Amino acid sequence: MGNSLQAAVVLQYHHVSDETPASTSTSPTLFREHMAYLAQEGYEVVALPELLASYVSTEGQRLKQVAITFDDGYESVYTKAYPELRKRGWPFTVFVNTKPLDEHWKGFASWKQLREMAANGATIANHTTSHDHLIRRLDGETEHKWRQRVKEDLVLAEKRIKQETGQSHRILAYPFGEYDLSLMKLLESLGFVGFGQHSGPLGSIHSPQALPRFPFGGHYGGISDFAQKVSSLPMPVESVSLKAAPDTDIDPLLPITDSRPSLVLTVESEALAKGINCFASGQGRVQTQVDNHQVDVVLTGALPAGRSRINCTAAAGKGRFYWFSQPFFRPNEQGEWPPE
Repeated sequence: MGNSLQAAVVLQYHHVSDETPASTSTSPTLFREHMAYLAQEGYEVVALPELLASYVSTEGQRLKQVAITFDDGYESVYTKAYPELRKRGWPFTVFVNTKPLDEHWKGFASWKQLREMAANGATIANHTTSHDHLIRRLDGETEHKWRQRVKEDLVLAEKRIKQETGQSHRILAYPFGEYDLSLMKLLESLGFVGFGQHSGPLGSIHSPQALPRFPFGGHYGGISDFAQKVSSLPMPVESVSLKAAPDTDIDPLLPITDSRPSLVLTVESEALAKGINCFASGQGRVQTQVDNHQVDVVLTGALPAGRSRINCTAAAGKGRFYWFSQPFFRPNEQGEWPPE
């Protein structure tokens, strides 16, 4: 996959409402401001399958492309977001967990509503059956049994989506944005693309099973924040590794004993390396050590148990920023996950 999409950004929303949990909600007013900004600034809003096809096959630059996605399939997507998007003729993607739809849970869209949206430009994609933490093994569960359980969940969700909407794109949004190398390999074997919740535009460094999106909700999404993110460029990263294991792929699922991973980025120039600033969950800006094209990210303390990220940015000129994000997931020292 070439570095052809110099500004291909995927946006992630959950609720579009003033009445749902703030951490996962964008107000209808702010959502309309986001959409107005995209139109005003000349962004091309494309369907996610189309963007992914370009990401894989297009050699020329595709500037200012955006795909809009919603996780979970909440009713507010239909009542608040869909009218705005339909008015503009813009495609979008709804990642659905199929169990709440099949069981008619309150607050979720119906299959009928999803079929209507699909008939008017929506892609309906996979967010699993029950929205479980896929990377977490059950007590006594072997690797083989874990693979079989997760495979059955994904296949069942894909089957229900196809039965109800006629669509089957094999695009998955990981519940909670959680994934590890084993899950990525499983997705690849099933022919799935996978999206997380770590931020950044699409770039050549990203695996098709670990693609980034910019999440909005809670404190994130003010119009200046939105403008900065939607105009971001992929960091020109040549390789990403952990200092302790530089020749292996990074597994975002950290062992209990490793709470301070040593992230190493190799970028295209020393000048760029010197301009990179990195920020870690719970720590704010952290120290970087530059050696030629290599940037060592030095954490000041342990990453918190649960979900965390290291985000790195650098000025790209004309008010834009290069962006790279690496997620990490870990249980606490007792091997337990924090409550949600």
